[in-house]
Amino acid sequence: MKESKFMNKVRISSKYQIVVPKEARKALGVGAGDELVVIPQKDRIELIPRPKSYTDATLGLGKKVWKGVDAVDYVRGERKAWEKKRRG
Repeated sequence: MKESKFMNKVRISSKYQIVVPKEARKALGVGAGDELVVIPQKDRIELIPRPKSYTDATLGLGKKVWKGVDAVDYVRGERKAWEKKRRG
């Protein structure tokens, strides 16, 4: 997706609606009838196109976090920690 240097401002209507500016629709590749996901952040709201498949959209997101970690060893360690807590 190409980033735009132009910032548009929008107004919230009395029905709490906004119009997504043409440049933003074009950059996102969305049109009438498409759905967007609203992601509230601390100081802003992000709008992203609704993925056709959430599984495909999130596939591999944690790859870097788990690089070099053996899944079996990790789960064993977690279970030991749970048992310690439970025995308390």
